[in-house]
Amino acid sequence: MSAEFELCPGRKIGGSNPCFIIAEIGQNHQGDLEIAKKMIRMAKDCGADCAKFQKSEIEHRFTKLALERLYTSPHAWGPTYGAHKHHLEFSHQQYRELQQFANEVGIFFTASGMDEMAVEFLHEINVPFFKVASADTNNIPYLEKTAKKGRPMVISSGMQSMETMRCVYQTIKQHNPNFTFLQCTSAYPLPIEHVNLSLIPEFQKEFPDIPIGYSGHEAGIHVSVAAVALGAKVLERHVTLDKSWKGSDHAASLEPAELAELVKAIRTVEMAMGSPVKQMLPCEASCHSKLGKSVVARKPLKKGETLTLDMLTVKVAEPHGMRPENIFKLVGKKINVDLEEDATITDAMIKG
Repeated sequence: MSAEFELCPGRKIGGSNPCFIIAEIGQNHQGDLEIAKKMIRMAKDCGADCAKFQKSEIEHRFTKLALERLYTSPHAWGPTYGAHKHHLEFSHQQYRELQQFANEVGIFFTASGMDEMAVEFLHEINVPFFKVASADTNNIPYLEKTAKKGRPMVISSGMQSMETMRCVYQTIKQHNPNFTFLQCTSAYPLPIEHVNLSLIPEFQKEFPDIPIGYSGHEAGIHVSVAAVALGAKVLERHVTLDKSWKGSDHAASLEPAELAELVKAIRTVEMAMGSPVKQMLPCEASCHSKLGKSVVARKPLKKGETLTLDMLTVKVAEPHGMRPENIFKLVGKKINVDLEEDATITDAMIKG
């Protein structure tokens, strides 16, 4: 079983703890603070554990030429990529306001720090954990600086190889024991054939001392529920209030009804996982009483006879007697009572 640690105050992940569900608001708020607040409340109402955003210090994340590039996408919020990104970016004060709102609503609040200066700001406002986006997972200087701050880390693995993830593991482990990897494929929306859920058990084998999770960009909820059944201890899904809104992430996001159904399904699956100990359960008593079989006499038997296999058979009997799996143990034993055909054989009837 993977190690467990406290990801947020009072909330552990790993081990037998329930899956930690992150509602990734990202930039699906359209640059509108009130919409962002509605989405935080929606995440809470649907049962998610955390509302997450994406924080950039734009001039530190992008080069000047990247910001000046013309942006003609139907999802654009400005004529250049820089104008587009600035429209979607909240100020420090707005982030503090959103954090306070999340506290009032009663849901954990954090963000992906999309550059080193964004991480500095998130550290300053005391987010419970850092989320590392797939684009920064192989950014080793960024990882080292982030890990040294001592906060738990949730690290996506999109666009990376297992060799890179081994390097990431060694880099972070030197400075911070509390981190988790998420299986992720960076496509929006994600074709089902490229989800690769089979990597969850591979990650578990490769890194047995950390929890493994899943960050999904596929349509619907079924794959994400399957990820939890495979052992994902953290689940991240993008959320939206309306999939038809402008923005490339909306198509890969869950609307409120879907998020609520996902949370419900995950909690149901977690309950259904139950115990790894195989035994007859109290809830099976009625069925066993009606249909459970016992060893009975195939023919009349005389007291003192030595039992052979052809004297015995298995039937639904009244009363219950010896369990069928013990029939071979009776061979060679002596019966200490007379029995009619079909009579139940019990322990008390056997000598020795």
